[in-house]
Amino acid sequence: WLTDITEHWTDEGKLYLCAIKDVCSGRIVGYSIDSRMKSRLAVNALNSAVARREGDVTGCIVHSDRGSQFRSRKFVSTLNRHDLVGSMGRVGAAGDNAAMESFFALLQRNVLDRQRWATREQLRIAIVTWIERTYHRRRRQARLGRLTPIEYETIINTAAFAA
Repeated sequence: WLTDITEHWTDEGKLYLCAIKDVCSGRIVGYSIDSRMKSRLAVNALNSAVARREGDVTGCIVHSDRGSQFRSRKFVSTLNRHDLVGSMGRVGAAGDNAAMESFFALLQRNVLDRQRWATREQLRIAIVTWIERTYHRRRRQARLGRLTPIEYETIINTAAFAA
């Protein structure tokens, strides 16, 4: 999994999104949205990812940059509680998290920059709708054989279950 935080302005102030992306399927497996960029934002996204995966995530690697939220005691404790392995990029190694940055660039182009956002709630709804409806279920990805993340996961999970 990859994780990072992005921010965007509304007329009410900033809104922060912490997202966790499954590198295999490209699916955003967990996210958290808040008006404050605290460790709670990253912890809630991680708990969301674990809950959505419903299965055993033991040993899954969670890679992030060196942001304070990802180095916090609360975040590290949450990693340990779920038996996840934390990984951090080197200073100045932006390529480590390129897939996450690519997702944020798509979000920027398709949602954030499309209009001026009056309220945080309007923007929160737009982000959640785009992730759940468009990115997961409509946006086909070349690296997945022109499948959406949901279609790809359905195929690999069915094959794994059959095996």
